[in-house]
Amino acid sequence: MKFPPFAVAATFLALIPLGAHADFWPEFRGAGAQGHAPEAKVPIKWSETKNIRWKTPVDGKAWSSPVIAEKMVFVSTAVTSGDKLSLEARAYALDSGKELWKAQVFKGDEDKMHKKNSHASATPIFHEGKLYVHFNHKGTACLNAADGKVVWKQDKITYAPVHGTGGSPLLVDDNLIFSCDGKEDPFVIALSASDGSEVWRTARDVEVSRTFSFSTPLLIKVKGKQQVILPGSGAVIAYEPDTGKEIWRCGYGEGYSVVPRPLYENGIIYVCSGFNTATLLAIKADGDGDVTDSHIVWKAEKRIPKESSPIIVDGLLFINDDKGILTCFDAATGEEYYQERLNGEGGFSSSPVYASGHLFFHNGEGVTTVIKPGKSFEKAEENELKEFGLSSFGVISDGFLVRTEENLIRIGER
Repeated sequence: MKFPPFAVAATFLALIPLGAHADFWPEFRGAGAQGHAPEAKVPIKWSETKNIRWKTPVDGKAWSSPVIAEKMVFVSTAVTSGDKLSLEARAYALDSGKELWKAQVFKGDEDKMHKKNSHASATPIFHEGKLYVHFNHKGTACLNAADGKVVWKQDKITYAPVHGTGGSPLLVDDNLIFSCDGKEDPFVIALSASDGSEVWRTARDVEVSRTFSFSTPLLIKVKGKQQVILPGSGAVIAYEPDTGKEIWRCGYGEGYSVVPRPLYENGIIYVCSGFNTATLLAIKADGDGDVTDSHIVWKAEKRIPKESSPIIVDGLLFINDDKGILTCFDAATGEEYYQERLNGEGGFSSSPVYASGHLFFHNGEGVTTVIKPGKSFEKAEENELKEFGLSSFGVISDGFLVRTEENLIRIGER
């Protein structure tokens, strides 16, 4: 299929109604990359036994999210034996949880890793029968989604990670784009989705004391032109997806270890600046060059997430910090409407999703707080899986897929 000039893979997926591809969640935060599945009819109440369609053990450690397409669920995982590492992809039947195939993509030595990271933290991408799996500095590959056979592998992109790595890639036309924000000399790179060859590489060129970060790029369109928005240490930067040329940047001092994926709505980019002094910035995306002093619309500096991504529903922006404090803002003005605690146990690393008129916030101990979006706090339910996990939900027409420390679980009414 040949896309028109303005179309790209992520934008194309965002335009497909959920009803047309009801069980379709092809990348981190779903089609459109904003965590929305408004037409899904999902349960708001479950437990470790109630409304569990199936539960399948998955060996290895991974905090990547499941992706769903063609009646299959795809995950990546990192299986260790001693100090040896096997980086793998798996496919499971959506209706039953039965394993359909597994493929070892890379193998090697285990690296030193932060306790909240894994060797398989990057979420795969499904597109037109192909599955793209990314293990950061260990390598990137393309597989046939139907059977797991490797189409190509690329393991020559080297850099020194800190605490492991974790950002997921972005597919734009034939370019697979991701950051390599390691210990030194950070850069952004595009690989050919057709054969894995390097298309372009752009140095970050930001002076900060800690250069490592873990964010996932976001594709947007401004004045008819595509931009790839990719936060890193010290600044969020917009790039041309076909060339890697920098369009604009907005600095935020010594912010580092940036994890949350940015948001885009009504011409404004929303980005969290990571560790040090965490700040949420709303930035006009129509700039050129350094826009630090000219394009910031508003910012907030209290209870800002360092791991979980923000979400916007009906002009309201919601963030939950790592300890579970939820804040609701007016997305256009930054006016704060409330701050409330989601629950008292477990840190928050996964990113929220919106479905069936509700927001779902899932913490590390397996507790999901369900709220009704609005200018006042309204809790609808609190659900416990009683399994540890840091992955974000995948959303389908009638429920969720979630990866825990030991299992892949389908949540849905029975």
